[in-house]
Amino acid sequence: MKQENNKTYATPVAERSEILQALEASDAPRSLQEMITHFEYEGDEDREEGLRRRLIAMSRDGQIAKNRRGGYGLIERMDLVRGRVSGHPDGFGFVIPEEAGEKDIFLHAKQMRSLMHGDKVLVSIVGINRRGKREGQLVKVLERGTLQVVGRYFKERGVGIVVPSNKSINHDILVPPEQTGGAEHDQIVLVELIEQPSKHSAPIGQVVEVLGDHMAPGMEIDIAIRAFDIPHIWPDAVERESSAISSTVPEEAKEGRQDFRDLPLVTIDGSDARDFDDAVYCSRTPKGWRLLVAIADVSHYVEPQSPLDSEAVVRGNSVYFPGHVVPMLPESLSNGLCSLNPKVDRLCMVCEILFDEAGKISRSRFHRGVMHSAARMIYDEVAEALAGNFDEIDEQYQTYLPQLQELHSLYEVLLQARNNRGTIDFDTVETQIQFGEGKKIERIVPTVRNDAHRMIEEFMIAANVCAARHLKRNKIATLYRIHEQPNSDRLDEVRLFLREFGLTLDGGDTPQPGDYARVLGLAKERTEFNLIQTVLLRSLNRAVYSPDNVGHFGLAHENYAHFTSPIRRYPDLLVHRAIGHLIDGGEGSDFLYDKEAMLRLGESCSTNERRADDATRDATDWLKCEYMMDHVGESYSGVVSGVTGFGLFVTLDDIFVDGLVHITALQNDYYHFDPVRHQLTGEQAGHKFRLGDQLEVQVARVDLDERKIDFLLVGSESDAEKKSGAGKKGAKRPAKKKARPSKGKSTAKPKGSPRKKRASKPTTD
Repeated sequence: MKQENNKTYATPVAERSEILQALEASDAPRSLQEMITHFEYEGDEDREEGLRRRLIAMSRDGQIAKNRRGGYGLIERMDLVRGRVSGHPDGFGFVIPEEAGEKDIFLHAKQMRSLMHGDKVLVSIVGINRRGKREGQLVKVLERGTLQVVGRYFKERGVGIVVPSNKSINHDILVPPEQTGGAEHDQIVLVELIEQPSKHSAPIGQVVEVLGDHMAPGMEIDIAIRAFDIPHIWPDAVERESSAISSTVPEEAKEGRQDFRDLPLVTIDGSDARDFDDAVYCSRTPKGWRLLVAIADVSHYVEPQSPLDSEAVVRGNSVYFPGHVVPMLPESLSNGLCSLNPKVDRLCMVCEILFDEAGKISRSRFHRGVMHSAARMIYDEVAEALAGNFDEIDEQYQTYLPQLQELHSLYEVLLQARNNRGTIDFDTVETQIQFGEGKKIERIVPTVRNDAHRMIEEFMIAANVCAARHLKRNKIATLYRIHEQPNSDRLDEVRLFLREFGLTLDGGDTPQPGDYARVLGLAKERTEFNLIQTVLLRSLNRAVYSPDNVGHFGLAHENYAHFTSPIRRYPDLLVHRAIGHLIDGGEGSDFLYDKEAMLRLGESCSTNERRADDATRDATDWLKCEYMMDHVGESYSGVVSGVTGFGLFVTLDDIFVDGLVHITALQNDYYHFDPVRHQLTGEQAGHKFRLGDQLEVQVARVDLDERKIDFLLVGSESDAEKKSGAGKKGAKRPAKKKARPSKGKSTAKPKGSPRKKRASKPTTD
């Protein structure tokens, strides 16, 4: 928001706050003349002009609104809502209100003609639609949110257009002949908007970068980075600052720190990890265990409001694409000085935790330290060492085996404490894309987690809990990682669904994590377990960052903050600064950040996290579609992973690719959607398709640009078929005859159908 001050005017005029107070005290909107009279400016032309300009500026910034009669009033008293536009692929959109807790406002396609995804707008509420959503009408565009668009360039009959890759943008961009930047037909380009859309005209842009040919290797990541505005180019000031930092830790930086170099701290990560931000060490005590969790001291190198810090705020987190990373910090820090590489001195922040025999934290404290990693270890090899298999792994695992065994002993106790606490553990499958020659997908494989993964996860959770407790106890502003309880509407739907299986979710309006865990435990041996688990999972909220500590529902912890990954997450860096401030003798009252600043940063970090998730999902969907283009006509077994009014989403067994069986492909009956039971039911024959059902489908069509895969139903399991054991999970069928497209009708999702919405997996770290 542009903040002009009284120096802008020849004679000082009322401040914005004074104008807001005057309008708040008024029973109706006030005209310019009435405001001039209120402030007693009659006859003073300079003040009259200054007030007029300030009212226009406040209206432009969305602080106040001007009605058709020229009256100025408060937005909230004129039934106006300020928010950001979220576009939908089918042409309509929503306004996400700035005011927390307000529900989204629906915008018809007609309203979206002059808007783009991300625009900041002022809308009036004009009614309630048949689905119970508020409908809005555009009053004013306060700020444009889309300035550049990445997409596919087409030239037809001398006219150039760019079709955006981001499907939230519903406008094709016109490109004048003199603004093509040398782009050729069917290339991927980045355009800068010269003119925004209006009611009567499309947006116009100029090509500022040609990314390359459509479907070129790696293009999916280039597209996602630009389509979702992922910052990926280091500003010159950041380059200069990072290059000026020494590649080794100077001796003076180690002074005044606790020395942990004589302890065999080790890092345990994946085989492809490049930055190591945590190391662990464990020893027995008379009453339990002493655990050290050492985290790279990023706060020592990234000072508040420095170029490095400003860029880290903009990025918010590192973004992990398949085979590519966009880091939050330059590699000289993330893979160098701030990476706990083996056999070199590194500055660290250490969380020292004492556990009793039952795994309960009895005491914790934090230190600024210096460490010397004894070894870089890999999850799978640690698991082999703990199992006693040393044939094909490095001898360092034999050397540090007693240390690993002690770590594992503590883990087993913490695991039992986790179960006693009632933590929700969903048995979900994560996948990894493996590339072959030419950066093409060779296979999609499930990520196998072993005790080494879970062991490090438990230690990081413990350190995060200690950080949150420490900061809460000292009443210092910080960002907590919060995971709120499910809302009442979702709980009602879950309970109606569970009733079908004779199950109940206890806890009334405020169920505890243990109540969810109990249902999962009871359903564990049932054939419907995956169905029940999926419904419970989708009832949960998404974890976010906030200075208001409401606890972490999924982990069943009252206090939780991210402390363990400051290399790749900005909230962790803020937590380190707060802890460092307390170590240095500071108090909450004299900390650099207050709660209001943390609120802004928390919203920014949560938004950037969602942006990263959306971008990586988009790139992954592209890769999966590209992979399936070579498998059109083949048949696979799969499980129904989503049920909607327009069809069934099916996840293929073994290759974990999603596609849609459109409702029009379910022949010989009329099917009706039951949102409570998550099923489609045939009107005549009564056939049911339900979440979790096993089906056999044929790949009918792949649309790379739309990131869509269409399936045809080859065979389904009715209730009778299930009893006969047909359609065993995981069985890949031999190739069938290629699907013949129906005349005049695509098997792809027809225009007007909602796009697939994926359930948000709750963040549990």
